[in-house]
Amino acid sequence: MSPTSETAKGGRRLVIVESPAKAKTIKGYLGPGYVVEASVGHIRDLPNGAAEVPDKYTGEVRRLGVDVENDFEPIYVVNADKKAQVKKLKDLLKDSDELFLATDEDREGEAIAWHLLEVLKPKVPVKRMVFHEITKAAIQGAVANPRELNKRMVDAQETRRILDRLYGYEVSPVLWKKVMPRLSAGRVQSVATRLVVERERERIAFRSAEYWDLTGTFGTGRTGDASDPSQLVARLTTVDGKRIAQGRDFNSVGQLKSDTLHLDETNARALAAALENTRFAVRSVESKPYRRSPYAPFRTTTMQQEASRKLGFGAKATMQVAQKLYENGFITYMRTDSTTLSDTAVTAARAQVTQLYGSDYLPDKPRTYAGKVKNAQEAHEAIRPSGDRFRTPAETGLTGDQFRLYELIWKRTVASQMKDAIGNSVTVKIGGTAADGRDAEFSASGKTITFHGFMKAYVEGADDPNAELDDRERRLPQVSEGDALSADEITVDGHATKPPARYTEASLVKELEEREIGRPSTYASILGTILDRGYVFKKGTALVPSFLSFAVVNLLETHFGRLVDYDFTARMEDDLDRIARGEAQAVPWLKRFYFGEGDDAGVASSAGNGDGDHLGGLKELVTDLGAIDAREISSFPVGDGILLRVGRYGPYIERGEKDAEGHQRADVPDDLPPDELTVEYAEELLAKPSGDFALGTDPASGHEIIAKDGRYGPYVTEVLPEGTPKTGKNAVKPRTASLFKSMSLDTVTLEDALKLMSLPRVVGTDAEGVEITAQNGRYGPYLKKGTDSRSIDTEEQLFSITLEEALEIYSKPKQRGRAAAKPPLKELGEDPVSGKPVVVKDGRFGAYVTDGETNATLRAADSVEDITPERGYELLAEKRAKGPAKKTAKKAVKKAPAKKTAAKKTAAKKTTAAKKTTAAKKTTAKTAAAKKTAASAAKAADAE
Repeated sequence: MSPTSETAKGGRRLVIVESPAKAKTIKGYLGPGYVVEASVGHIRDLPNGAAEVPDKYTGEVRRLGVDVENDFEPIYVVNADKKAQVKKLKDLLKDSDELFLATDEDREGEAIAWHLLEVLKPKVPVKRMVFHEITKAAIQGAVANPRELNKRMVDAQETRRILDRLYGYEVSPVLWKKVMPRLSAGRVQSVATRLVVERERERIAFRSAEYWDLTGTFGTGRTGDASDPSQLVARLTTVDGKRIAQGRDFNSVGQLKSDTLHLDETNARALAAALENTRFAVRSVESKPYRRSPYAPFRTTTMQQEASRKLGFGAKATMQVAQKLYENGFITYMRTDSTTLSDTAVTAARAQVTQLYGSDYLPDKPRTYAGKVKNAQEAHEAIRPSGDRFRTPAETGLTGDQFRLYELIWKRTVASQMKDAIGNSVTVKIGGTAADGRDAEFSASGKTITFHGFMKAYVEGADDPNAELDDRERRLPQVSEGDALSADEITVDGHATKPPARYTEASLVKELEEREIGRPSTYASILGTILDRGYVFKKGTALVPSFLSFAVVNLLETHFGRLVDYDFTARMEDDLDRIARGEAQAVPWLKRFYFGEGDDAGVASSAGNGDGDHLGGLKELVTDLGAIDAREISSFPVGDGILLRVGRYGPYIERGEKDAEGHQRADVPDDLPPDELTVEYAEELLAKPSGDFALGTDPASGHEIIAKDGRYGPYVTEVLPEGTPKTGKNAVKPRTASLFKSMSLDTVTLEDALKLMSLPRVVGTDAEGVEITAQNGRYGPYLKKGTDSRSIDTEEQLFSITLEEALEIYSKPKQRGRAAAKPPLKELGEDPVSGKPVVVKDGRFGAYVTDGETNATLRAADSVEDITPERGYELLAEKRAKGPAKKTAKKAVKKAPAKKTAAKKTAAKKTTAAKKTTAAKKTTAKTAAAKKTAASAAKAADAE
């Protein structure tokens, strides 16, 4: 019997899901008798600061939102922006006969369902409805087969939430005091930041090594074809039986770490010359069968990694697009750590293999995949197309990013149920004796695929852009041992070892998962957090740590070593999973973490250095801050007596003590990758003129004119005499003007400065006597006549434009909308989504990338010079995933009718008003203080 016909007999049912989009889709599958409404995510949470905490709570409870003295009781409050939605849900519940809680089937979804129960307090029967895809069959099946709320999952999620609150709200204030205000620490975000910083430290410590080798092009003497080439390219592998050193044979400081022959340029060229007339022959041919099995279906992290490699999506953009696909019924739930496919999905995939590729590509038995994630929830199956029959990408009607991600998921799922790719791998060794008697051996390897199997549908990408993909063939000539070969060419090649590659979003997600840190479903938000906080910025697709993150990680490693220890964080995940399985209790575990236990209780040093129990007393750690030297924490040696310091207003370098003779100081660009701050570059920065540049004296006023480098760029200003009032009615402001884009501090003259400060310039008056002036504004140079402003082309025109030229401009109708398009600053190539050319342009609010349809502003860490095509495509993908900006309707302002007040009442009202004003002032002060506290505390909350 269908849910709709059941409901006709049983009254009205209220179904609560998490998102409005999901509610709309599900409503269409349930029909009349069901009301489907969204909670719009969490309806309540821990308070975002003291201002949200009920008045009955004081002290530490008010600050933390958790009563640590009473079994870590959380103080939950309904979010201010959810009060109207909660009221709506309560009103709908009054008219309902049954309540179905249909939030996602994971720990967070289970917790949302529990919060709904706690707030709505239903008096009707309640059932927990779960589904993994939004299809008619799945939704109706979920209604027919509800379950009870899983309290163990709720406990595990609540423990995780309390743990993250204690971590963030206790450790973040330490960063405020010792590094910089408004920073945040978090259980997983801090560890993720440490990984990026450690990789940069490796790059800083890295020293390159140079090595050389030989490459030979050998001919068979036959006329070749596609199946039997006439030549093969082989690399020198041994000389007199000793292996030639390659990049892997050097350590990070450029020293040889294995017993190999290190060829320098001189020796390599000498050997090449000695091999010019050598007769070569095939010494061995080794052939092995090649077999490659398909990749497992997507889980959250592997989907993020592949979307990054193949589509250029960041983790956040991937999850935004996947969320839309799920809510609209195209894929199963996109937050999963399982690679399992249901029987329905396996049947659908196998049917499409036969339909699209033929029965030769279908294995005899369905493939199953073992889970690779420790403590996987397995609440969902792998990410796959929804339904019992998969829609091909062409059948979906999808476009843009949603089409591309669906196609990726569809291909991966279908390929997972196909046969192995098989073929042969061949290694050929070629040898000869040089003129100087040395024996040289070259080696070449090849691969042929005789049956492509799953590769017909899908081939996985690689993090290394130079890596060879699985389906790439390398055919070698058909040769046998003893065959003579001619050396058509022998080249000498020089190489240098490279520092370890920086993490990308894809490789950092992979690293976190392999270390079992955090949950796969939260990685996108973790990456978003460390980027938004300024701990990490992007250079192309690479994640680069800021100097600020070096200071933060240095403090955490030195004084909170256990909290950013990788094994510690992984063990905490194990503990939380044990709570979810009912093998551990939340309150005793939180007590050990916060207060310590046994030998660890109250011993800050033990808790910080990673010894003993991995839960060791956070409270004592954050209380004992006397040993933390803020200046030392934020100082890093560059070399030659130069120190990099992270100050409250950004990074800078200095040599010598402040106010001492010979002291030097220079700001460091915020977007400078730390491994590029060499001693040589630091010396360049210190050598640059800094501070105020005295240009001379204004002959008209007698005031000194100086040039300065300010927060918004270089400018000139005058120095007013001492005693000049700076505030009040008689305040005098110094004349100031920004330098033109064509000027620089090094070359600006007194004459330039006086001209700049003479602006605005009166150009003349029109026929009616209205004055026209030339001015330099925020958005460039312009003319102004009354309230009518007109842009002009260049800054130099401010001094050269004539009255006739100005009147000519004003004689034309004012352009409405946008001015003529400026030429692009840079061309990036063709966007893989829209197929249109992507360029960087200069806009009103700064540089942006566009493909003509979508515009995305460059982030602070991006520059026009350094931006890569991949980074441009990623910014566009993120912008598309967000969708169009919502327009906020303007509320009509109603004018209150004027009231006539009797003179008699005025005196009485004055007395009352005075009392009210005094009370209001006190209330306002309290509210402002509470809001300030709330704002600061809210910034400490972690994404995980």
